[in-house]
Amino acid sequence: MDYRNFPQSVRIREVGPRDGFQNEPEVIATGDKIRLINQLAATGLKRIEVTSFVRPDVIPQLADANEVLDGIDRPSGVSYSVLIPNRRGLENALERRDRFDETNFFLSASETHNKKNVNRTVEESISGLEETIPLAVEAGLRCEGVISTSFGCPYEGDVPIGNVLELALRLARAGCVEVGFGDTTGMANPLQVRRFFEQVRERFAAEGLGEIELTAHFHDTRGQGLANVLSALEEGIDSFESSFGELGGCPVPAGATGNIASEDLVSMLGEMGIETGIDLPGLIEASAEAQKILGRPLGSHVLKAGPVEWHR
Repeated sequence: MDYRNFPQSVRIREVGPRDGFQNEPEVIATGDKIRLINQLAATGLKRIEVTSFVRPDVIPQLADANEVLDGIDRPSGVSYSVLIPNRRGLENALERRDRFDETNFFLSASETHNKKNVNRTVEESISGLEETIPLAVEAGLRCEGVISTSFGCPYEGDVPIGNVLELALRLARAGCVEVGFGDTTGMANPLQVRRFFEQVRERFAAEGLGEIELTAHFHDTRGQGLANVLSALEEGIDSFESSFGELGGCPVPAGATGNIASEDLVSMLGEMGIETGIDLPGLIEASAEAQKILGRPLGSHVLKAGPVEWHR
């Protein structure tokens, strides 16, 4: 392992207010969502995914997207993003264009997961996004494409990296300046992650797309989330998505537990001397507040044990 390859700083997008809240069995009060997002924005996080414009009958937990966007503070230096499922979702989101800065578009790399998640084939999804993403670019929005099940599918098993790469390139050519790769149900292992990002970086460079930001989105379903982060760091990946309190997961299938906890990620990076610009105690306070609102223990390790410096 060559530690000189590690990035000196890392960018983190907090996805808990969308990815986390949508997986809760109950609907969280809009006022509580606004308060938690404002609390997160005060920690030094520069990018926060705050909601999604999806059908309220499908995901009632995010039916208050407009109210959340209208209610949250807009501090300087904090970029808010929303998840967009399709063209109709983008059209609805653009009615609140002044309240957010980025759009995240998603699909799955495996046919079965994509069908269960959005009831479309992979080709139907990517073709629809290729028509929709340019409209977001025209509106001045920064666009990210997120590919779920990039490291394996709970229904199909192995997902060929060639399939993932072709989707990633199509997203980039459609106008995404960032492509995220999701370990949606926590199937990745560290060696796989290192080989994966080595091939992704080589292919993007060969296609003249080396400037595209590559982002890793890991879940801790099987306890390998931070180990996978380490492998991605070894390949020079310096952009990650995480969720405060380890909130989130995947609606399909059952048992796909949360994202890596933001405070666990920030704590580990800080111990390694990698800068994030995020106030760890403030992040822990936000997770503790979410834990109180939900009325149950959250999975974050640092929330339970406290950061290392507390015990020195």
